[in-house]
Amino acid sequence: MSEATSPASPAAPPFPKEAPGPASLGVENVTFAYSGRPVLRGVSLELRRAEWLALLGPNGGGKSTLLRVMAGLLNPQGGRVVLEGKPLTKISSWRRGQTLAFMPQGGPYPEELTVEEVVRLGRTPHLGLLGREGRADWEAVQWAMRQTQVLEFRDRLLSTLSGGERARVMLARSLAAKPKYLLLDEPTAHLDLHHQAEFLCLLSGLRQQGIGVLTVMHDPNLALQADRVAFLQEGHIAAQGNPKEAITQELLNQIYGPMVRVRHVDGQPIVVLGGNPGVEHHG
Repeated sequence: MSEATSPASPAAPPFPKEAPGPASLGVENVTFAYSGRPVLRGVSLELRRAEWLALLGPNGGGKSTLLRVMAGLLNPQGGRVVLEGKPLTKISSWRRGQTLAFMPQGGPYPEELTVEEVVRLGRTPHLGLLGREGRADWEAVQWAMRQTQVLEFRDRLLSTLSGGERARVMLARSLAAKPKYLLLDEPTAHLDLHHQAEFLCLLSGLRQQGIGVLTVMHDPNLALQADRVAFLQEGHIAAQGNPKEAITQELLNQIYGPMVRVRHVDGQPIVVLGGNPGVEHHG
């Protein structure tokens, strides 16, 4: 496995960057298989507080499965998931729901609910046995809607929203739990370029508030804004590190083949499709 070391981000709060510690969510040598077909093969990966980690790789490489294992929705068949120094299996599902938030790709969506009602669902792990909302729950919902800029259409039904608006509402539902770690499965998959840029800017802001953000993505160019990238190939971590150092032509040849090219513009790697595999372009 190749690895590039990421320099510390100047905007990041003072959480340790060098080694696993109490302020992280991670998997250690995790394996998982569907009906005997291996999907994850000894994967170790750590998401730290106040960082954005982008997980990339080809279809069928195990990215969504890894996210679900980290969220506690799937049990690994080998290895373990560790949340802030404790095995995830030793932490109650109630406590997990207060610490981790998982946003799956696609639906089903509660179409008949208003935006605010959907966002309030994110507070479920914090409600008592009677399910009564208090002042802290109301404030968390308002905060989540402000962060995602959905306050202005809080009374609209989810079924009336555009794809970009809907994505922000589902993110607001996840944020309403006030999680320390946010796991997002292809959050920009159905967004146009404008809404992709808007959504990535939002993720960057969440990182600065101390939330660890892990996103599954397909486009390496969208991952350039992340603190770290990790490439999952055939159930293994093929590379991880700072995007500018980890995204190399050699790596892309290995994962995607020679028709995916890296060009450099002002020192920044840009991934393009097609072109002459023997030619390297520099801006």
